[in-house]
Amino acid sequence: MEKVSILAITKNGLNIGSKLTEIFPSWDLYAPSKLQNGKKISWYKESTSEKIVELFNNNKALICIFSLGAVIRLISSCLKDKKIDPAVLVIDDKANFVISVLSGHLGGANELTQTIAQKLNAVPVITTAADVNNTIAVDLLGKNLGWKIDDDSNVTRISAHMVNEEKIGVYQDAGQTKWYERLPTNVTIFKSLEELKKSNSRGYLIISDKNIEDDLKKDAVIYRPPTLVIGIGLHWDTTKQTIEEGIKKTLNKFNLSHKSIARLASIKKPKDVKGLLDLGKEMEIPIEFVNREELAEISAPNPSDLVKSFEGTPSVSEAAAIKVSKGDLIVEKQKFPPNLTIAIARIPY
Repeated sequence: MEKVSILAITKNGLNIGSKLTEIFPSWDLYAPSKLQNGKKISWYKESTSEKIVELFNNNKALICIFSLGAVIRLISSCLKDKKIDPAVLVIDDKANFVISVLSGHLGGANELTQTIAQKLNAVPVITTAADVNNTIAVDLLGKNLGWKIDDDSNVTRISAHMVNEEKIGVYQDAGQTKWYERLPTNVTIFKSLEELKKSNSRGYLIISDKNIEDDLKKDAVIYRPPTLVIGIGLHWDTTKQTIEEGIKKTLNKFNLSHKSIARLASIKKPKDVKGLLDLGKEMEIPIEFVNREELAEISAPNPSDLVKSFEGTPSVSEAAAIKVSKGDLIVEKQKFPPNLTIAIARIPY
């Protein structure tokens, strides 16, 4: 985990913190200057109540080696949202317990608690229901696979159904399928959305790169796996706005989610197309460029002699999507005259 700080305010805490920085050299240890002992530690002169606010706002994880009650009082004014708050852990003054306090799932505090407890030979204390019941953590499902939750407004409600062992239905038509070793007994996988609707499940988990109808969405958490490669044929002066509108229209026409875009793919030109580079940066989606010789080897369903005369390959958008995805086209070439074509392929799993 990047940017982790330890805050110790006693001599014992300082010793525990020093041990942790020996195990995890990239972590920073902070302690009040009154404990200064000549070691290379970040000594601070301000009050601990000031320092903890600074560390809370500037770290991915904060490990406090003093009482849980004090930590809660000191960070209470800093709390914003579980999606952005850092992981906060507490270790007692004798390192008997490592407690996951805040952002257990999304912030990674639970996982970090287990790791530290193992290193210190301490007892990990984790209280999130999904973990203690050994069931699916709805807000973490697929996170390690790059899945995005489409809308998190149902996460708390569906999580409650999950830990209360109420009936949960799962449907998946895209993405990595090996995301579980053994499903809880209250979870059933269905082969179609129609079966899912008829299942009388209290909630649904849907893993798909397609748009989902509203009557299912209201009781579902929808996960978007990174499965779509957008192949793009364009001119050197095709604008960012033109490319963006072409992608949006194509996705909407074929009922696909923009949150499942894994890559943009196009031909390697002598000079990069600024509009495409700008769009990739804005969307935070990587762009993969393919040499014309490689594209020419791809069998595409809609080759063009005109494209070949200009680009040295009969297909750009379709061939690039197929080449980069290593899968099959799900959307053949869509034309947006005069200077853009879009095709979409799905990454196979």
